[in-house]
Amino acid sequence: MDVAPAPATTFTTLVNFRDVGGVPGLDGRTVRRGRLYRSDSPHRMDDVDQAAFRALGIRTVVDLRRPSEVSRDGRIPEYAGLVYRHIHPEHPLWEETPYTEDLGLARYLADRYHDLAEIGAAGLAAAIEVIADAAAAPLLVHCVAGKDRTGVVCALTLSLLGVADDAIAADYALSAEASARLSEWLATILPDTTPVPAPFLACPAEAMRLFLTELRDRHGSVQRYLLGAGLDPSRIDALRAHLLN
Repeated sequence: MDVAPAPATTFTTLVNFRDVGGVPGLDGRTVRRGRLYRSDSPHRMDDVDQAAFRALGIRTVVDLRRPSEVSRDGRIPEYAGLVYRHIHPEHPLWEETPYTEDLGLARYLADRYHDLAEIGAAGLAAAIEVIADAAAAPLLVHCVAGKDRTGVVCALTLSLLGVADDAIAADYALSAEASARLSEWLATILPDTTPVPAPFLACPAEAMRLFLTELRDRHGSVQRYLLGAGLDPSRIDALRAHLLN
């Protein structure tokens, strides 16, 4: 399934920014645009990009990075009216499970997302709790590259909104368009890793389809998984009320 691109918002210091709205959800309703954005880390924004960012009216930024990554790179520049939430879903370092080509990218990535979902369940639920708050919108959720931790949070959110797995996977795969620029950036912050390992940049749609299918196999449904992770049931109704037309 194709995902229609959101209206263009051009940044020079953000390479993987987009609106996740515009796709069909529950009961024929559509996920609203201009309410939930996803991105790579916005700490690098220059003055021009900061002005364009503020013009979107973003009220809340949910930063999913590890504390060490925040310390290394810094956070989004502050401005009046912005609420910054650092929520770190615990998960193992990917280097602890090196990628091998015989496993394949989709399987490797899906396994890493399961690690995140099992170990970082409370953090994922906490991030969606913030996204469900209408007063927090418009909201940006980000990690380092904006494809893995951000991809999982957005996938779980969209699933709660009734978006089909194919559309969720298609949105996830859009991060491939930023891979060249992400590679250049990662090479500067990870100078001892050359070349950048394939999973750091890859986002095949099949990885997200595998993850969502297997998460349901393990927990019954995405909703049951998140409720088990501590998400208040009322937050699901709130999420749908403000993110679906």
